[in-house]
Amino acid sequence: MTSIDEKIAEPSELGIDPEKLELLRERAAREVAEGVLPSAQIAIARHGRLAYFETFGNATDETLYCVFSSTKAFTSAAAWLLMESGDLDVDEIVADIVPEFGTNGKETITVEQLFLHTAGFPHAPFRPTDWNDRDVRLSRFSSWRLNSAPGERFEYHPTSSMWVIAEIIERKTGIDFATFVRQKVIEPLNLRDCFVGLPDAENHRVSPQMHVGDVMTSEDYAKLGIPEPPVTEVTEDAILSFDRPDIRAVGIPGGGGIMTAAALALFYQGLLHGGRPAGPVVWQDETLSMARTVISGDYRDMLFDRPVNRAMGIVVAGDDERNFRGFGHLNSELAFGHGGAGGQIAWADPATGISLGYCTNGHDRNPIRLGRRGVSISNKAADLCL
Repeated sequence: MTSIDEKIAEPSELGIDPEKLELLRERAAREVAEGVLPSAQIAIARHGRLAYFETFGNATDETLYCVFSSTKAFTSAAAWLLMESGDLDVDEIVADIVPEFGTNGKETITVEQLFLHTAGFPHAPFRPTDWNDRDVRLSRFSSWRLNSAPGERFEYHPTSSMWVIAEIIERKTGIDFATFVRQKVIEPLNLRDCFVGLPDAENHRVSPQMHVGDVMTSEDYAKLGIPEPPVTEVTEDAILSFDRPDIRAVGIPGGGGIMTAAALALFYQGLLHGGRPAGPVVWQDETLSMARTVISGDYRDMLFDRPVNRAMGIVVAGDDERNFRGFGHLNSELAFGHGGAGGQIAWADPATGISLGYCTNGHDRNPIRLGRRGVSISNKAADLCL
């Protein structure tokens, strides 16, 4: 196990090619320089240490970014600790843990189905601030209805299933969800600039959300011969709501993480190595192996009709179509991670030991450009080794 240290090392000391790193730097800076994105921040880590960290545009290295669904890896990693201790089993019925949830056909949903996005309630409504009132949030769980039978299909749950996982963590531990993540994941990994539930004193550091580019029309999608994505709860107004301190303070388990790209890259070093020698081991090797094992079987993405390659709350790169899953063509099939709305990138690759964190506050309305950016940056990051 290697140490995790926020001090930036000489890239060559970590086996990173400085010339290739410069190509990555140029790619990350390009769309900020061109005026497409207001700012971006990128970090590379290997052997538990930062090899590179830089911010472009109207921001500094102290700027924090909303990483949206990249937060799901933090929530999942917290739950893995309960699996490791034997306090949570993936085959448990959710309603046996949270009885209020067991209504309207949800009585048979398992813990595993929450992590796999196969539970059948992707569009269940929940205001972030509902979490602060226990009676309100339990009433929400009870009122939710199914869009499909549990286990019938994969359909991405932007936030709903993670609210339930956070509730399960609280029921099993007796500890507030955000406190548990901080005490059991963030602090042991010494992630200085990482928050799931932002303290009010840190609000001044957060980059404001901005929408950039033009919305693609149905005709645009048809001309390109690609399917038009469905409308979900991740609307432009929902993204802009993360400029509100009360929303940031909640610590939304499916999308409320706020941090630097350096913290994101170093978190994934923790998932590669199980923790850091300067502190306690956070996850045993067996736990990480379990969590990174693809368990989604034949489930396919409804938009692109490709295998989803889902593990326990994270995505695994898999075959040659890994570019549809948030990775580059040059990542190994073992790479794992979870991206976030607006183009946040987060992954680690066990084949090279490299982890990447990329954040931007410019939410690109053009998903084609956004996707190409992610693949290009990931390709260059995956190919950094000497």
